[in-house]
Amino acid sequence: MTTARKRRPGLWVTLVLVLALVLCGGGGVSAFLLLRNAESGDGAPDPATAVNRFLTAVYNQQDPAAAAALVCREARDEAKIAAKVDEVKAYAQKYDKPSFTWGDPAVASVDEERARVSVELTMTTRDEKTSEQALTFTTIRKTGWWVCEVSG
Repeated sequence: MTTARKRRPGLWVTLVLVLALVLCGGGGVSAFLLLRNAESGDGAPDPATAVNRFLTAVYNQQDPAAAAALVCREARDEAKIAAKVDEVKAYAQKYDKPSFTWGDPAVASVDEERARVSVELTMTTRDEKTSEQALTFTTIRKTGWWVCEVSG
């Protein structure tokens, strides 16, 4: 009988430790799942503003850090964003004082979580050369609106 009593406290201690481990582990996993798609900072108040800010960062400021801060977490690959900004810089250096402009972004479709936005990007040089490109953006809403995809 003394052997059985010695095992029980060890069994109860083990059960309590396992239960505590499961609860802590479950809480950690839950926190990870809830926060993994959370954005840091505030996004834009609307999809058109998100696109305007992104275009300004990439084409006018040519600042990869500023552009990355406007992109959703899923698309926030700083190396790819920096490569795209470098591509824009290299393209612009081929021309005489280029300037980039665009019209008001047109929100084509929008729901509570996602919006498609179109804009016509124009590059004009001092010697009056002009180039235009139609761009389409997918924006998502989390803590505001964020640019997630660009095509065109």
